[in-house]
Amino acid sequence: MIDVLFSHSYYYQMDSKQWDTGMPYPPLGTIYAAGFLRENNLKVNLFDVGLRNNPKEIMPVLKESKPTFLVLYDDGFNYLTKMCLTNMREAAFEMIQMAKSEGCKVIVSSSDSTDHFAQYLDKGADVVLLGEGEISLLETINKMIANGSLEEVKGIAFALKGEIKNNGRRSVIRELDTLPQPAWDLIDVEAYKQAWTSRLPFALNIATTRGCPYKCNWCAKPIYGNRYNSRSPERVVQEIKYLVETYGVSNFWMCDDIFGLKPNWVQEFDLLLKKESIKIGFKIQSRADLLLKENSIDALVSSGLKEVWLGAESGSQSILDAMDKGTTIEQIEESTRLLQRKGVRVAFFIQYGYLGETKTDINKTIDLIKRAKPDDIGISVSYPLPGTKFYETVKTQLTGKKNWTDSNDLAMMFSGTFNQEFYKKLHSYTHKIFQRTKGIQAVKKVFKNPLKADRVQLKLIAKLPYYLILGMKEEKELAKMENSNENKF
Repeated sequence: MIDVLFSHSYYYQMDSKQWDTGMPYPPLGTIYAAGFLRENNLKVNLFDVGLRNNPKEIMPVLKESKPTFLVLYDDGFNYLTKMCLTNMREAAFEMIQMAKSEGCKVIVSSSDSTDHFAQYLDKGADVVLLGEGEISLLETINKMIANGSLEEVKGIAFALKGEIKNNGRRSVIRELDTLPQPAWDLIDVEAYKQAWTSRLPFALNIATTRGCPYKCNWCAKPIYGNRYNSRSPERVVQEIKYLVETYGVSNFWMCDDIFGLKPNWVQEFDLLLKKESIKIGFKIQSRADLLLKENSIDALVSSGLKEVWLGAESGSQSILDAMDKGTTIEQIEESTRLLQRKGVRVAFFIQYGYLGETKTDINKTIDLIKRAKPDDIGISVSYPLPGTKFYETVKTQLTGKKNWTDSNDLAMMFSGTFNQEFYKKLHSYTHKIFQRTKGIQAVKKVFKNPLKADRVQLKLIAKLPYYLILGMKEEKELAKMENSNENKF
């Protein structure tokens, strides 16, 4: 039987911001592909690098197991892999070269390799899968085993007699229920539990869909594209039941780009969980407009929703419109209010530096955070990714650095209104404003009900002077930077 060793190139410990959050997740896309090959009678194993810190750790495994194929298959459900971080790219290159030195055939699947397949082939990869990879992977391996021609396989790029062949993209899988359950048995779930240092309960990641039909012009979809395909609620509940019973896990990160978009899906999901007497907590990513449809919030809360990450992006409607976001400030505020009233935590993704953003737009974003009072925020700056309208607009400016080193890089790689140092200071200042807002909220709550004060509220109040003083200091620094030509492009 042919041996296939799976791995991937996202090392949490090489991305300090993400490692420090203390919430590592297993490589879901990787074990989906492994499960698919195993169902098709191939012998598979996994060298999971998620909790490791050095690509060289794979070498003893390659020497001992001597796999016929090494498949570097990144988790396309993890938004961090879409950022094509150079730390992870270099790790992938190193793993490719080690595998080739041991005589392995190497196949690669990732957002970065889809966008830059020539670089991966140049580093020694035999084949790069383009986009969604399970079917292309199986056909590629079967062809290579039989010494057949790869020119007949859709969805791959490879080198033939010194020339790179691009066979074009394969249509995405529409009937997701035809895929087997991810090969969870290949994951050391206990190791992930031990590595989980977040104050939140340990959670595993599940995908209920693939793709996103919305067309935000800065958002890349190199793996699953703009088609939106959904698993049935029955299959999702079946997987949840397995994970609850096998690993004792009752909290989940629904890692879809957009959760619950298909009409009545959430309502059916809620009924099936109750039918199976399964009680879970979960967090999702969603859109403000989607959450306001029908009784979506009620059904989500009933099924166990604990936290929503909203793509708020900006407090300026003109910036949202420029992004082709399709949401309004009013929808962001209304969905936040309704969710928090139901006891659901709401977090905002915030993006600074989009083309045309002014200081007035920035102030509107800060005002939105003050008004809406999200429970958490994640701040980034606009990041050009291949395949997007935004990238096409600024690509002539990308003459030097084209990717971040890690997710905390925050480099401005095109000419925005202000330069990189300004946006890094703005990143820090916005977090101070956020913490200050939470501290003031805590003061009001404790003043209203002093006997119900808890440790979290008291901690926020104790830190309030620090954020007040530091926030004022950084506000002055930003004003000075704003007026300096050195801090403008």
